[in-house]
Amino acid sequence: MNKERLEGKWRQARGTVKKQLGNLTGDQREQTEGDADRLIGKVQEQYGTAREEAAATLSGVKKEMAKPRRAKSARE
Repeated sequence: MNKERLEGKWRQARGTVKKQLGNLTGDQREQTEGDADRLIGKVQEQYGTAREEAAATLSGVKKEMAKPRRAKSARE
């Protein structure tokens, strides 16, 4: 197991704790940060990528999902 995979597992665990803390306190921001940490940790673990690269990948996915989608007309 390389260093990046181990850090990914650690980040996932930390994200889980953050999310649970957010659930207990009702802090939506803490819950969201926990989810983001878990996702970045999963990417880092699966691909052995550096934290910065995993965060950049997540940012790219967020940007793609935030783009407005063109509504399809009845003809399409």
